[in-house]
Order: sequence, then structure tokens, then C-alpha cells
Amino acid sequence: MSDATRLPERSRLVLQHLADAGVDVEIRVLPDSARTAPEAAAAIGCDVAAIANSLVFVADGEPVLIMTSGGHRADPSILAQQIGVGEVTMAPASVVREATGQAIGGVAPVGHPARLRTYVDEALEVHTEIWAAAGHPHTVMPLTFELLRALTGGQAIAVA
Repeated sequence: MSDATRLPERSRLVLQHLADAGVDVEIRVLPDSARTAPEAAAAIGCDVAAIANSLVFVADGEPVLIMTSGGHRADPSILAQQIGVGEVTMAPASVVREATGQAIGGVAPVGHPARLRTYVDEALEVHTEIWAAAGHPHTVMPLTFELLRALTGGQAIAVA
């Protein structure tokens, strides 16, 4: 478990959520921002496709969390079809902050004020280890595809 005293406040909330779920994962603090998948992959030393981007979209008026591989961009029309809604658009920063309590570029898959309906990019399943933001643009954590799905209650879908 990470030394919580050195973590940003939002990352401590993520760490507590993980602990409450019985998950012992080390949250890594990066010296530079990991706001984008290429930045995160370079800092971690992994394939960009193993980065699990936490993207908030608005699906028929409701915020949803899409955990997508950094190897491609999520297509809103495919997302709408996959999750059975009429329209999917990228959430503005204010909706992301309200729904997750976290800033764009650091949104973790967990640790939000209320659980978000979550979908996980099936392309992430090919990676033994995937990396997700941990509540702050400078923090990341390693997970497996199955652990990500279990923690979020996420349904695996195609996003691109």
C-alpha cells in the first residue's frame, strides 16, 4: 500500500476506496504530469495501449465513465450503440469534476462521490497489467482488466 501521507488528497480517497474493497495496490506518484496516455506511458515505461484512460461522457443526459485503452480514441457513435443510448457526448470539465470529484487528466476509475455507470474497453483485456490514473494528474496505479471491472462494476464493450 502506498504511503498515503505523500499522496494528493484525491489520491488518498482513491487509496481508501481500494482498501475498503480489499485491494492492495501501490499508487505511484510521477514527477511529471500524466494527463495524456502518451505522457503516462512514457513515465511508466509501458505500451500506450496499456493505459486505461478514464473518460467521462454524457449518455442521454447521464454522466458515464468509459475506461478506454490509450491505444485508440473512443468513438461516441459506437459508444451510443454499445451502451444502448441515443446520444453520447464528451462531458465538459464541470460535469467531470461534479461526477468524479477529480480533475480531467487524473480521473481514477474509483473514489467518486457516487458510483458511476462504467464501461471498460475490451481492448484492455489483452494486457497483463494496465495503468489507470489515481485521482490526480501525477498519480497512477497498476491494475488488471478483471480487477478494473470488479472495482467499477464495469461492463466490457467495444469503444472504437
